[in-house]
Amino acid sequence: MSLDAVLDIVAAVCLISGALLSLAAGMALVRFPDLLARMHAAAKPQVLGLLLVLLGCGLRLRTGVDITTLVLIGVFQLATAPVAAHMVGRAAYPHDDIRTDLLLTDELAPHLDRLSTTTPPTPTP
Repeated sequence: MSLDAVLDIVAAVCLISGALLSLAAGMALVRFPDLLARMHAAAKPQVLGLLLVLLGCGLRLRTGVDITTLVLIGVFQLATAPVAAHMVGRAAYPHDDIRTDLLLTDELAPHLDRLSTTTPPTPTP
């Protein structure tokens, strides 16, 4: 078996497993009970699924420009997905979208009064 055939098989495995992880993330968005669980499903398996798909594409394409583009896509996804999930969680925490009975540790509870009573600064003309 040649090296090209082995790389094509590894690329196919990466593409299929990445697609399955992305499908599982999409199904979890519909099935999970509250916002925090849905954010976990949207961030973790979706990012890993995308990275596997990018790896599979890189193994299949094998050109410098394509691999550079795929690496940039992966780096930007790794940089933005956790930050976006964190910001959505912090914005939704003071509202009733979180089931506190499912939380094992609630580190933001002592700060909830400060979060809900903080007034935004008034803009200066």
